[in-house]
Amino acid sequence: MSAQQRIPTDGHASFGQNPFAALSSEGLPPGSVQPPTAASELPRKNRGRVDIKRQTAHRGGKTVTVVTGFVGIGLPEKEKLAKQMQKVCGTGGTVKEGRIEIQGDRREDVAKILTAAGFRPVMAGG
Repeated sequence: MSAQQRIPTDGHASFGQNPFAALSSEGLPPGSVQPPTAASELPRKNRGRVDIKRQTAHRGGKTVTVVTGFVGIGLPEKEKLAKQMQKVCGTGGTVKEGRIEIQGDRREDVAKILTAAGFRPVMAGG
């Protein structure tokens, strides 16, 4: 390979021309002064009430936090919420029959996640 065909790797020479080098911003409206807000900063709408219960029945004495009462959301969103809850709580969990089950008594942590997602959690005994 000759010296003219070699590609420089030192970062000084470019591969070719920049197609945007000749463009200017003259005549364009000014850009926005404020950066776009993140979705987390926007006020969340009320997405309904959900019940948070602690159960041990039929589980070999193990405690499970169960979230029920979801209205208007599908399985993919429930699975996404369950993954977020598992990560925050550091435990396992699943989505069964339209409800989210998280291992252990993690009602407070689950309530914080649901509140941030726009739900109104109501804790029940169990």
